[in-house]
Amino acid sequence: MIRIALAAALLAAPAYASETKEQSCKYQGQVMAAVQQARLDRVKQQEVEQAILESEPDWPETYSKAIPQLTSHVYAMKRRDLKNADLGALFEEQCLQNWDQIQSMQNQLKSN
Repeated sequence: MIRIALAAALLAAPAYASETKEQSCKYQGQVMAAVQQARLDRVKQQEVEQAILESEPDWPETYSKAIPQLTSHVYAMKRRDLKNADLGALFEEQCLQNWDQIQSMQNQLKSN
């Protein structure tokens, strides 16, 4: 499930040309962690994006486009499974591992 969410988020929030993959993946991990925390805090699913944006997150605005996709995946998980998981770190790690593949997918989408 994380791989599907990763692809959706990466495609929804393309990196800025000036960002390194490490910076981009860090921001994406932060978005995932914020969505996970909202779920653990019992924020209603339809209010997650607003709640996160109102907290004035540190990532660039374009990364917030991934919140709806990540929310649907995180809210499909059981809260008890989220309590002992660090989805932000996992998401960042998978982003780094799959960076070249995702960049290729983004380039294909741009050329279509």
